[in-house]
Amino acid sequence: MRIATNILFLLFCSTVFGQYKTELHVAQDGSGDFTSIQAAIDETKCFPDVRITIFIKKGVYQEKVKVHAWNNRITLKGEGAENTIIRWNDHFKEIARGRNSTFHTPTLLVQGDDFRAEGLTIENFAGEVGQALAVSVEADRCEFRNCRMLGNQDTLYADGANTRQYYKDCYIEGTTDFIFGGATAYFEDCVIHSKANSFITAASTPAGRRFGFVFQNCQLTAAPGVDSVYLGRPWRRFAKTVFLNCEMGPHIRPAGWDNWSSEENERTVFYAEYGNTGPGADTSGRVTWSKKLKKREAKKYRKSEALKPFSLPEFR
Repeated sequence: MRIATNILFLLFCSTVFGQYKTELHVAQDGSGDFTSIQAAIDETKCFPDVRITIFIKKGVYQEKVKVHAWNNRITLKGEGAENTIIRWNDHFKEIARGRNSTFHTPTLLVQGDDFRAEGLTIENFAGEVGQALAVSVEADRCEFRNCRMLGNQDTLYADGANTRQYYKDCYIEGTTDFIFGGATAYFEDCVIHSKANSFITAASTPAGRRFGFVFQNCQLTAAPGVDSVYLGRPWRRFAKTVFLNCEMGPHIRPAGWDNWSSEENERTVFYAEYGNTGPGADTSGRVTWSKKLKKREAKKYRKSEALKPFSLPEFR
C-alpha cells in the first residue's frame, strides 16, 4: 500500500511541477506579465519540451536582451516591426573589453537553439562609431521573420560553425560588413540596405562547409549618394556567399567582390551569382575569381538543401 501511495505521489509531483507557462506577455504599461523582455526570458523554463512564446506589445524597449543557451525553443513575437522596437547603443570603444569588445555589443544576443523572432525591430543606435552589433545569433535552427535590424558597422552577426539560420522578409541595414559571421544563413525575400560605400557581407564560413551565406530573391538598395558597394569580402579565407535572383541597385560595384587585401583568399573563397537583375547585376566586370552559376548549379541552393543537417567536423 505504501509503495502504491509513493508512486501516486511521485506521479502527481511530476505532473504539477512539470507544468510551465508557454505564453507570456510583456507590456510597458503594466498590463502584461512583465514590463521588460529580459525579465520574461529569465522566468521561462530552461530546456522546455514545448515552445514558449513571449508576446511583446508595441512600444520602444530600451534594453539589452540575451536569450541564453538554456532558453531554447523561445519565440519573441512583437506587434509588427514598426510598432515593437528593441534598442540599445553599446559599441566597441564604449565596451572597452579588449580586442574582442565587438562581441559584447549586441542589442539582442541569441544563444538558445530553435529561437524565433517575428514582427520586431532590433536596433543599435550608437551611430557611426565603429563596431556596434544590433543582432548576434550564435545558435542552430533560428528564424527571423518580418523583422528589421538597424545599425551601421556589423549590424548582424550570424555565427556558429555548426548553425543554420533563416531570415525571411526582413530589412537589414548597415555600413561596413553589416552581415558577417560563420553560420550557414539563408536570406529570403529580404531588403539589404547599404548606408555607406563599403561592404555588405564578411562571411567566415568554416572550411569544408557546403554553404555559407545565401541570398535568395532579395532586394539590394542604398541610401542617397551611396554608389560604390561590394557584395562581400572574406573575413576568413573559406568564406562562401551566393546571391540568386536578387534585384541589385546601381550602387553595386562592377567588380562585385573584394579579396580583403589578400590574393591567397582568391583561391579559397566561393563567391557566386545567378539570375540577378537590376543595374548592379551585370557580371561582365566581376572579378575573375568569382563564379557565375549555371541553372543546374543554382538549384542546389534551395532552402531545403542549404539548411538540412550536415556532418560535424571530427573531434580532435
